[in-house]
Amino acid sequence: MMPISATGTPERGFTLIEVLVALFVLAVALAAGMRALGGVTRLGEAVPERLAAQWSATNALNELRLSRQWPPLGGTDFACPQGRFVLTCHENVQETPNPSFRLVEVTVFLEGGGSVLARVSTVVPLSPAQVL
Repeated sequence: MMPISATGTPERGFTLIEVLVALFVLAVALAAGMRALGGVTRLGEAVPERLAAQWSATNALNELRLSRQWPPLGGTDFACPQGRFVLTCHENVQETPNPSFRLVEVTVFLEGGGSVLARVSTVVPLSPAQVL
């Protein structure tokens, strides 16, 4: 129901409660937007180190392929720095159901542990020279 003015015509506008509810809804929407923007910013900061970790893992697998060596079973840790990032790679070699292949997985961390920045795996075949 619209309030009636002293002149007898209905007044136009919003009540104080309506304005406060609208401001509350706007504040909640803006807070959600700021939180989402903060998450995107944090994700963007991690991109360079994840990219460097991906390069390190790929480099380790490429070195293994180029060496043409049959990798021994088990895991090894080694330094794999990339630019300004001091990274540690963990190479894990496992058997596969086919004895002519081995599964090699390289996991990359920042030095000192922490979360996994990259994980790359490949299957390495036994070279024909080693079969004989």
